[in-house]
Amino acid sequence: MTTAIERLARSMAVLGGGVLSLLVLLTCVSVLGRGLNSIGHSNWLAAISARAGDVLISTGVGPVTGDFEVVEAGIAFAIFAFLPVCQLYAGHATVDIFTSGLSERLNRWLVAFWEVVLTAAIVVITWRLGVGMMDKISNGETTFLLQFPIWWAYAASLVAAVVASLTAVYCAVGRVVRAATGRDILPASGAEGA
Repeated sequence: MTTAIERLARSMAVLGGGVLSLLVLLTCVSVLGRGLNSIGHSNWLAAISARAGDVLISTGVGPVTGDFEVVEAGIAFAIFAFLPVCQLYAGHATVDIFTSGLSERLNRWLVAFWEVVLTAAIVVITWRLGVGMMDKISNGETTFLLQFPIWWAYAASLVAAVVASLTAVYCAVGRVVRAATGRDILPASGAEGA
């Protein structure tokens, strides 16, 4: 079971990384287009050569229309896509200044407790994301510039959130098993080495 969850979490993280890379590329192209468009309309280029400015502008160079709408949707998906692998390897930020002096057994129970709390939060977020998606489907809301249905972004994020929920439930069970028996069923991580 661990291998299947691990593959699913890693696959989702790779997909999230691909989406994030494309968003970075889109943002760079948009910023470059916006800069070239500004140069084409600048007074100093017109003073040098009015024709050069007209040629540059006539190429259609400019910002990518609706870039922020795509980035907004893509970032939401990427966040949910990275959550499963972070959960699986206990990669969340921890502050152990107060717990470093506690016994190993007590630390295992603290980790298990917070894992269950985080799992509950992820499951509730996933549920509410599903409710929100159904609401967006029913009201037909679209983005302002590109006019794509907002529920598409919700649906993509919901797929990643469901994977995050499955991974979180598995990790919560694994951390409780570790706290109760001392037996690890999850992949090793640096955060739970106490």
